[in-house]
Amino acid sequence: MINNELMSEVRDRFELIDHCPYQGKRIFFENAGGALTLKSVVEKATEMAAVPDNQGRDNPASHELVNIINQSKSDMREFLGAADGQVFVGESGTELLFRLISAAILAVDKGCDVVGSTLEHPASVSACTRWAEIAGANYIKVIHNDETGSVSADDYRPHVTENTKVATILHTSPVTGISVDVKSIAKVIREISPDCFIIVDGIQHAAHGALDIDGYDIDGYVISPYKVFSRHGYGVAWVSPRMAEIPHNRLIDSPEEQWELGTRDTGAYATFSEVVNYFSWLGGHFSNSANLRERLIAAGKAVSQHEKDITDAMIYGAGGQQGLADMDKVTIIGGNDNPDRKGLVSLWVDGMDSIDVVSALRENGIRVHVRKNDYYSRNILNPLNQVNCIRVSMCHYNTIDEVTEFLKVMKDISS
Repeated sequence: MINNELMSEVRDRFELIDHCPYQGKRIFFENAGGALTLKSVVEKATEMAAVPDNQGRDNPASHELVNIINQSKSDMREFLGAADGQVFVGESGTELLFRLISAAILAVDKGCDVVGSTLEHPASVSACTRWAEIAGANYIKVIHNDETGSVSADDYRPHVTENTKVATILHTSPVTGISVDVKSIAKVIREISPDCFIIVDGIQHAAHGALDIDGYDIDGYVISPYKVFSRHGYGVAWVSPRMAEIPHNRLIDSPEEQWELGTRDTGAYATFSEVVNYFSWLGGHFSNSANLRERLIAAGKAVSQHEKDITDAMIYGAGGQQGLADMDKVTIIGGNDNPDRKGLVSLWVDGMDSIDVVSALRENGIRVHVRKNDYYSRNILNPLNQVNCIRVSMCHYNTIDEVTEFLKVMKDISS
């Protein structure tokens, strides 16, 4: 667990760490809906918003904007663990998933199979459904495991054939909070269909530990920076060298590997560099290395361990408070003891509407979220016969004291 002295420094780097400008003092356990924002991101966004210049002009401001973008792309590769391939920004993580998936499906043979899973967010499911129909492909959904709240390589294996030309994987579910072993699933796919384009939704996963794209053997990875301490309004995507060259939307006569459309938002790139700078700073407390990638890996390990510690405390108890696992009316999605949980606990309370629980927590100064069996979450909730659930999502800046207060309030509510 991150010690108190460092935690004080960590929390001081984020805006609105313990209060809401509209509600007042609160504990923020709604990080899966959008994490807190770094102060440096707010400052950088303000700075870049004032600059009227664009790239590609012969003036000092334009030259510097290009330098900022190039530096950010280098930072993005370090953050993602990607030595090569293209990195670029788009409207949002959802928009980028649509763009990557549509390009991949249209680039392969008609009549091929597109394989995903029922665990996935509607961003990838909707894109696969729409473009498979347009391209005459067969969309196959692997059924996830309701008990574990995840999906495995063994689940994928029976559905992958030589005809599987596009596959999607969700790295961590924003509803169950359980991660997926991307590397093992990609390995199974490659063994059976080596040329398959594999695209990963890393939107929920990116804030909760170091990424390793070079180790996954995939072709596309997408994140939403507002869930990794940056601002709203853009997404970040990576595509492998071979995927970068497939036909995709671009201007006529522009470079074949270019995926950016129109004038780039330098502020998006610049604010993501601030995220990387933050993780570099944090990693410096756990590594003496001068190498950025090594510091980012050290930060990822520290983040992952701290979040496991506070999540375990939430489930099993802390500060003299009973844990969720010992509250008679509480059921945790994915089970109590799940080693693949990433800083998120979704639950319901028997005999209570989850909407009422979320309201009660709000009245006690604790911000969480209700997930309903709508198009965002029905894939998880319907098989569990639940109309909704309470999602409690944490990040590494959350503390054991905040968990203790949450448990105290939850005990009163559930009993």
